[in-house]
Amino acid sequence: VQLVESGGGLVQPGGSLRLSCATSGFTFSLYVMNWYRQAPGKEREFVAGISSAGGTRYYADSVKGRFTVSRDNAKNTVFLQMNSLKAEDTAVYYCKSRLMSQDYWGQGTQVTVSS
Repeated sequence: VQLVESGGGLVQPGGSLRLSCATSGFTFSLYVMNWYRQAPGKEREFVAGISSAGGTRYYADSVKGRFTVSRDNAKNTVFLQMNSLKAEDTAVYYCKSRLMSQDYWGQGTQVTVSS
């Protein structure tokens, strides 16, 4: 199982970024996918999740209305569109899948929101 995030970077407050998580090694279309983030000195926290077929999406209150999670099951990839970014969104962002009661994480991608 492999998860590889990309798309992070430095962006000004109010800007946008689109993160991608490319996966392999499992039947992607059967599993819920989640995004988490970890800011310096803080615990990792849930950001967004999407059901296997994409019909159900859920978000942390802190990102609701600004972030959108989506997936392309043909490409085994999950996305996180982040708009209206704030300084407090600065963190390393991770995607996660849970297979057979085991969690699999990517290596993370850094998002820095700063002027």
